Amino acid sequence: MKIADKQDVARRHIVEAARPLIGARGFSNVGISQILEVAQIPKGSFYHYFESKEAFGEELLRQYVSDYLANMDHLFMESEGSGAERLFAYCRFWWDTHVDGKVGDKCLIVKLGAEISDLSEPMRQVLAAGTEAAIERITILMLRGQKDGSIRSNAEARTLAAAVYQGWLGATLMVKITRSSHPFDTAWVATQRVLDHT
Repeated sequence: MKIADKQDVARRHIVEAARPLIGARGFSNVGISQILEVAQIPKGSFYHYFESKEAFGEELLRQYVSDYLANMDHLFMESEGSGAERLFAYCRFWWDTHVDGKVGDKCLIVKLGAEISDLSEPMRQVLAAGTEAAIERITILMLRGQKDGSIRSNAEARTLAAAVYQGWLGATLMVKITRSSHPFDTAWVATQRVLDHT
């Protein structure tokens, strides 16, 4: 294995090891020593792989977004049925992955969005690009659903996609605040109404 490949593997290991910790505590509340401890690498090794904690944060978010988009692609390809049925499969996946009690394995966009958007412009840009890519994928489903008749709204597909995605982001935040899954009930009904509206 080439040195560059070994470094990429080590960087990914550090990010994956630290992701649950940051998902649980936030970015600012986790120090480099804690990252090294959960990754089980020697002290002083951090700056061999990352120029700064901010650079680590960028890589953390890049990997998270990449994995998330890959999951979306897999779900959309594996789901059967109409555009609306595929969209609701995605909503169900979102719901199930946020109410199963896993610690730190939640949406980092919700967890870190407000925190890092004022803290780091490069990290904010990674999130902005990631959310835009997610909306683009949902837009494709909206167009498919409008074409096959399962989505009856004649509104612009990109607008519908953004409304649904932003609604579920907001619901996820409310789930955290209320410690209840009821906001997802509301998001589900709202999604149905958005898609049926003419």
